Amino acid sequence: MNWAPKNIPEILTATWQHLVLSVSSVLIGLIIALILGIICARRPKVYAVVLTITGIIFVIPSLALFALLIPWLGLGTKPALVGLSSYCLLILLRNVVTGLRGVPADVLDAADGMGYSGWQRLLRIELPLALPLIVSGIRIALVTVIGIATVAAFIDGGGLGTIILMGIDQSYTEKILVGGILTALMATFFDVLLSQAEKLLVRGR
Repeated sequence: MNWAPKNIPEILTATWQHLVLSVSSVLIGLIIALILGIICARRPKVYAVVLTITGIIFVIPSLALFALLIPWLGLGTKPALVGLSSYCLLILLRNVVTGLRGVPADVLDAADGMGYSGWQRLLRIELPLALPLIVSGIRIALVTVIGIATVAAFIDGGGLGTIILMGIDQSYTEKILVGGILTALMATFFDVLLSQAEKLLVRGR
């Protein structure tokens, strides 16, 4: 291990870029998924169409999707954000809709009996009860995106994939190991953290 100790600032910068890119993508995806999920939870036909579209996006190879975005968004962070956010949608949408549909009917009837408006019922009853499943979706989406984000290096998106790509180009095993191990550690950290948050929410519920 000769390269890593001498290039700690570069490694920290790449790690920070990877973290920001991954978290930002999931947050963008979550906002879109919440809006679509609220609409789709009450409209099965719309849900089927949206689920099909997001499913098609999800199975497109990441490098191919990034390449398709380059003519419109160029190279760099923008196509990486759009591509990674798109990959989140299927996972997040499913969990949002499942969570909202899983709220017991008697709870909804009680809320209606108390005079709650549609928005009040959504914000005070449905979303809080659906939160454990939504957090579960966030966990799966974030772990998935942290892995896929390494491919963003091919379109100059930054992150730990840059170190891995340099290692491949230079046949430098240490760089590949550093990038790969840090990516795995980041994914594992958020998996454990959000799993604990999910358990706490289930207990609180």
